[in-house]
Amino acid sequence: MPELMNSESMHKHPSAALTAPVSSVALASFSRETQTLLLRMFSDPYLLEKHERANLIQDLRDCAAQFPEVSELRLLLGMALCVNLDAQAAITELRESVRLEPNSFIAQLKMGELWMRLRVVDKAEEHTRMAAMLAQNLPQSELARRQASSIRAMKREGIERGGYGTPLQRLGRSVRRLWSRHADEPSVPIDLS
Repeated sequence: MPELMNSESMHKHPSAALTAPVSSVALASFSRETQTLLLRMFSDPYLLEKHERANLIQDLRDCAAQFPEVSELRLLLGMALCVNLDAQAAITELRESVRLEPNSFIAQLKMGELWMRLRVVDKAEEHTRMAAMLAQNLPQSELARRQASSIRAMKREGIERGGYGTPLQRLGRSVRRLWSRHADEPSVPIDLS
């Protein structure tokens, strides 16, 4: 539950005084069905049927239209759009969430995750780095660290949109994979008699 702001902090940070209560009201305005669908989406996104995803997205869009300046709503909508495999709309909503609240750990992390899944490694790395700097506890740091590690692996393997390299680079990767596969196999003596 958000803390009430005193008059001194309201004068110093008027935007915080306006967004905190609206954010709470916006998030509390979800119907019981929307709350249930959100919980199911967070527990396992594959549990949602196509019509349930559509209902959830519509409810989140309606709420975001009612409260357009609430970053958390844009974030939830972007995540639901990702589950629905609507990447372009998800980019728009997550980008808006980051614009509204650039110091939000989860908004930066999810924006980085979407770019990572789309193989746009430079943008993924940028948002994930920002999330790591915004992490406020060990679990957040660990999430950002794991995502950054996945992005580094993608860069190392050349898996990025537009980053597949020249045919010579692809041949080099194939040879390295083949070499490492044979290095893992135990040596077997050959009987030549």
